[in-house]
Amino acid sequence: MTRASSCVDRVDSLESVSRGGARMEQDASLRPERILDLSERLSSVAGEKIGEIARVNRAAKMLAINALIVAARAGEAGKGFAIVAEEFKKISTEIDAVAAALDSQVRADLDELSAIGGAILGHMRGQRLADLALNAIEIVDRNLYERTCDVRWWATDSAVVACLAESDDTAARRYASERLGVILDAYTVYLDLWICDAKGRVVANGRPGRYPNVIGRSVAEARWFQDGMSTASGDDFVACDIERSHALGDAPVATYATAIRAGGQSKGEVLGVLGVHFDWRPQAQAVVDGVRLTPEERERSRVMLLDQKGRVLASSDNQGVLSEVFPLDVSAGPMGSYADGEITVGYALTPGYETYAGLGWYGCLVQRQQVQTAAVAAA
Repeated sequence: MTRASSCVDRVDSLESVSRGGARMEQDASLRPERILDLSERLSSVAGEKIGEIARVNRAAKMLAINALIVAARAGEAGKGFAIVAEEFKKISTEIDAVAAALDSQVRADLDELSAIGGAILGHMRGQRLADLALNAIEIVDRNLYERTCDVRWWATDSAVVACLAESDDTAARRYASERLGVILDAYTVYLDLWICDAKGRVVANGRPGRYPNVIGRSVAEARWFQDGMSTASGDDFVACDIERSHALGDAPVATYATAIRAGGQSKGEVLGVLGVHFDWRPQAQAVVDGVRLTPEERERSRVMLLDQKGRVLASSDNQGVLSEVFPLDVSAGPMGSYADGEITVGYALTPGYETYAGLGWYGCLVQRQQVQTAAVAAA
């Protein structure tokens, strides 16, 4: 968990993360992969033409040999023809040497070109994946920063404060619940909002109809409650890693909390804690699904959000969420890429946003190499 201070203007949420994906389509002739396509095509053509030279030259040699045989049979009359045939044979031998040298040099240069092209392409692909990973985690950071603003703002709401200031006031708690319901109607990214007294008992929530077993529940042992009670002022907040909430239908949530203080004052007496439960799954899925990949790239790519230990928090293929630990190699630093066999991995560490420092999460893209077909090579 982390704490931060201060709250500034709100930022855009995740609803528009997928806009512009279609604009990623590129002219096929400008793709970086075209470098390797052309080098492979040139290598094929060069090998084919050098082979044709060798075949024609072998035929010429056979003609020269046949001419020498005929000249020998003709005796004195064939001596002049024999000289020409012998010279033609020497020229054929020289052509063989030139063709062999050409084949050796061209293939060496083409191999080097392919190696350089592959290295450049690998770097470009890795850098692009890392950039996309950074963009994804930045979207998450900006959105979660907004959650820290929400919880600190709503903790000062008069209905929320009155709910705890007036002990066991059923009417005040009912009104607070209604007030939280109005907030939830406007902020659809939350599953529920909980008001907890100083002992850790939930006394009001925003969706009692959907979650009827929340009221009276003890959250005294929850870290978000304990740390929320310990916040130094109304400027502080608590941010939690993603966890499944049994009380909210086992949905994965990101919980944010802060103390509710007497009079709604920043330094007032702590009366309890407000916990807001961010509906993680659909919001995170919008981020990983909205990464700007072409349809062809999307077929061979996996986009993930990972926590500080590599646990999969969201995945574009919906596999391993909250159960798989991805072995991300971050030895290149906070942002980088690397190749692992037939795949390229690009990643970026959360940079945080404004007063939200982040929780050490990563954006990560894993992409298989594009399959080169004969039709592509011949294009």
